[in-house]
Amino acid sequence: PPGPGPPLPAAAAATPAPPMEGDDYESLPGGASLGTHMLAGAVAGIMEHTVMYPVDSVKTRMQSLQPDPKAQYRSVYEALKKIVLTEGFWRPLRGINVTVLGAGPAHALYFACYERMKKSLSETIQHGGNSHLANGIAGSVATLLHDAVMNPAEAVVKQRMQMFNSPYKSVLSCVRTVHRTEGFGAFYRSYTTQLTMNVPFQAIHFITYEFMQEQLNPRRQYNPRSHIVSGAVAGAVAAAATTPLDVCKTLLNTQENRALSSVNISGHLSGMVNAFRTVYQLGGVRGYFRGVQARVIYQMPSTAIAWSVYEFFKYFLTKHKLEKR
Repeated sequence: PPGPGPPLPAAAAATPAPPMEGDDYESLPGGASLGTHMLAGAVAGIMEHTVMYPVDSVKTRMQSLQPDPKAQYRSVYEALKKIVLTEGFWRPLRGINVTVLGAGPAHALYFACYERMKKSLSETIQHGGNSHLANGIAGSVATLLHDAVMNPAEAVVKQRMQMFNSPYKSVLSCVRTVHRTEGFGAFYRSYTTQLTMNVPFQAIHFITYEFMQEQLNPRRQYNPRSHIVSGAVAGAVAAAATTPLDVCKTLLNTQENRALSSVNISGHLSGMVNAFRTVYQLGGVRGYFRGVQARVIYQMPSTAIAWSVYEFFKYFLTKHKLEKR
């Protein structure tokens, strides 16, 4: 190895080198705290849902099995254009407030739980190495907490507000009407269904993200480009694989009247098995992939935003705490 270089001037020796883009936040002393994971996760969740909300509105409508003739769309761009021109500029953002309220705490719990479980399980399974099994299990458990908070806000209220000709004038009106006519249980009617979709989605999502990080960023440094690309690929793969489950979940959440009455179903449709059967009756095998384009287009930037914002705040907050010490 080369010998030591000339001594540094006093001023240079006292001034720490500026952090490079590749500084490794995982190797910082003490690692990121629980509070850092929660704060970074909350910001990431709010950013993700806010930026991508109009596309999410389109996805919900494109998954409609018996859409109104005025709400039939061939592409995400055409749908957004048509909604804005016929229903008003702010229509694609309808219901965003309840989503933002739920996204902060839901993603705080989600990322904090994932980080803690991933670390503990990886140490057990692979002695501190990166275990894909640990990533999948940690992502699945984190989903239980995330969906417990998000299910009433996102799956019930938001999707009903997004539908064409939604009868609800506001989020509060929707909450009151659903509670009065369907009872409190309606807010969690699709919780187990949501988990049936989200557990495999998040398992695939986290395994793919960590696999991509192994390929693009093996030293696990703070590298924005690798976080964006890994997040986008993970979102696209998980979204495409779980679209049939999402179509069934949307039908259970919206209780789409036109679709249910066309197959002589009265009352409320419940259960994933019944939803799968109904989707097949209404659209055959193709029915399970309604809105797949919108779902992938939504999830790719959505997960890219979530991971890049999360990794940035995790890196920034940990670095800031260390500098204060």
